[in-house]
Amino acid sequence: MTYEYLLAGLPELKAGADSPVSLEKLDELFDEQLSEADKSLLALLRAPIDEPTLEAGLKAKNRFVREWFRFNQDMNNILVAAICRKHGFDVKQQIVGDGEVAETLRTHASHKDFGLNELMGDYQAFLALAQIENLMDREKSMDALRFEWLMERTQFDFFSSEMVFAYYLEAVMLHRWSILTVEEGEKVFRELVADMKKGVKLDV
Repeated sequence: MTYEYLLAGLPELKAGADSPVSLEKLDELFDEQLSEADKSLLALLRAPIDEPTLEAGLKAKNRFVREWFRFNQDMNNILVAAICRKHGFDVKQQIVGDGEVAETLRTHASHKDFGLNELMGDYQAFLALAQIENLMDREKSMDALRFEWLMERTQFDFFSSEMVFAYYLEAVMLHRWSILTVEEGEKVFRELVADMKKGVKLDV
């Protein structure tokens, strides 16, 4: 199903800026105009990412939804693996779920790169999260990577349910960034993504 009228009437979202529309307003609009199937998927995306939600998301029929949950699982697992190594904890016991990245982390826990070098090119951006000591800064960095992922996945996708989902997820993140000014937010967003993509040298 497509949503030309709905999406055309929404204000543009800009990374690092305050959201120009409230989440309450988006909830109202989407509840009124989305199909029942898409409302169910949006409800899944709205839910906190705990184990039951993660399992449901990874099994969703919608490809975008599955990939979003997979992206978050992989990012969190790689972050956890790096933190466990840094503090001497057992990596294998802390990895959640299944999938190629999860299994690679479990079977290559002793490798410097966790066996990810050949598996995924952007793994350094996830590993870099563990080097951010301030928890608020780390969360902002994770949101920066999430925002970039959403923009990349929907740049050629117009008026689809996937664009609606991405818009909502981006709006949620912008609300979390609302304590920053527009200029500061844009600068921090660009710097976080650029710096994290360079990767870091891990302590081993």
